[in-house]
Amino acid sequence: MATLLRSKLSNVATTVSNKSQAKVSGMFARMGFQAATDEEAVGFAHCDDLDFEHRQGLQMDILKTEGEPCGDEGAEPPVEGDIHYQRGGGAPLPPSGSKDQNVGAGGEFGGHDKPKITAWEAGWNVTNAIQGMFVLGLPYAILHGGYLGLFLIIFAAVVCCYTGKILIACLYEENEDGEVVRVRDSYVAIANACCAPRFPTLGGRVVNVAQIIELVMTCILYVVVSGNLMYNSFPGLPVSQKSWSIIATAVLLPCAFLKNLKAVSKFSLLCTLAHFVINILVIAYCLSRARDWAWEKVKFYIDVKKFPISIGIIVFSYTSQIFLPSLEGNMQQPSEFHCMMNWTHIAACVLKGLFALVAYLTWADETKEVITDNLPGSIRAVVNIFLVAKALLSYPLPFFAAVEVLEKSLFQEGSRAFFPGCYGGDGRLKSWGLTLRCALVVFTLLMAIYVPHFALLMGLTGSLTGAGLCFLLPSLFHLRLLWRKLLWHQVFFDVAIFVIGGICSVSGFVHSLEGLIEAYRTNAED
Repeated sequence: MATLLRSKLSNVATTVSNKSQAKVSGMFARMGFQAATDEEAVGFAHCDDLDFEHRQGLQMDILKTEGEPCGDEGAEPPVEGDIHYQRGGGAPLPPSGSKDQNVGAGGEFGGHDKPKITAWEAGWNVTNAIQGMFVLGLPYAILHGGYLGLFLIIFAAVVCCYTGKILIACLYEENEDGEVVRVRDSYVAIANACCAPRFPTLGGRVVNVAQIIELVMTCILYVVVSGNLMYNSFPGLPVSQKSWSIIATAVLLPCAFLKNLKAVSKFSLLCTLAHFVINILVIAYCLSRARDWAWEKVKFYIDVKKFPISIGIIVFSYTSQIFLPSLEGNMQQPSEFHCMMNWTHIAACVLKGLFALVAYLTWADETKEVITDNLPGSIRAVVNIFLVAKALLSYPLPFFAAVEVLEKSLFQEGSRAFFPGCYGGDGRLKSWGLTLRCALVVFTLLMAIYVPHFALLMGLTGSLTGAGLCFLLPSLFHLRLLWRKLLWHQVFFDVAIFVIGGICSVSGFVHSLEGLIEAYRTNAED
């Protein structure tokens, strides 16, 4: 009798314990702590659907683990009443220590087995992003803005550094113990949290659309600059700029077969070396003509019609916010993120300002959209070949990131997918999925052929998506998620950045679009 009574009391205690743990786990799920899905992080284009799950009503089941095998012989049996979150009532996810449990870039959501990077390595990634080949368009911005263009280079660096920090601040919240913990791990997750509970996926979709536009436009710019540079390097050959763009696209067509970033990462060092050689050659030539620098040409006036285009060019050259959440989550010491952002943007500001000023002083009013086109024929050919190599080696990364965003948004969302999956049961890419990837490569070619204007496209992209992702959305999200904790000067900065960014975005977009229309009409008449 005593044994039976003790057994019943034990069962009641177990039931109460299980229910209590379920409630606690449900509470944490609503705060953002939930099991991860097995998705591969893709740098700055990672798409997260955590917020969608618990906003739509996360299904939780209490699995009875008594008597179940533990997976590994000799392993300690699971605690009774252990709770696992599932998708659609499927099999339980791997335990927290499993390598399969990995969200985004790691951080507090799992993926602890992934190697972390130091602050110097993180800074190197940010530097590569904000000091890439698009700095070659900055002298053209000085042409239409003078000293105000130089000020804008400094101002954009300060603002982008600040918005990068507040974007990371939106990843964190205080728990019940007053500790600051990471509850989100991507730009998309932040956007979804801001639009919840009425529109739990609207913010993520807006960010995804902006990401796709910026990534595809980046690919188009690489094709445009490749065709432009090859045409100007060998003007004697009977090959048009459009034909050079077609040749470049033929070289890039194998990108459609990419399955992961391992192959892409091998090109990063080659890109860095090519960019280093380009900058050294351009600056060396400019310094050799220092006696002829036209200081009197640098004025405080601005071209009202073309200066907004310069704003877009400068903003686009600082775009890095897309991948900052993933980067910060992969750092060994996330507390060093602010310091890393400071020195990377200071270095970028100094180098960009000096490069743009020195190049403009050398050619003054003859400065072209791509500064290397101003170089003498012999030097120009060498520099442009390095630049084309860098463009072709840089193309796979934004292309692969755009493909990942499209596949995860349209093909890999389970019941929410608009189309069937691109991959078969054996993990191989289906023929129609490969066709869509090839179509994306061809689309970038068609855009490069019909809109072959590097500076105007760069200004349009910077005004449309660059200003949105770097200025507007981070300040808006910061106000929305952390309003109660912000000081008055933080609110002022966020509102000011949002207003100024909005004005610059609209103005730059309109004038860039007008410039493209005018250039298209001119080409049609010719």
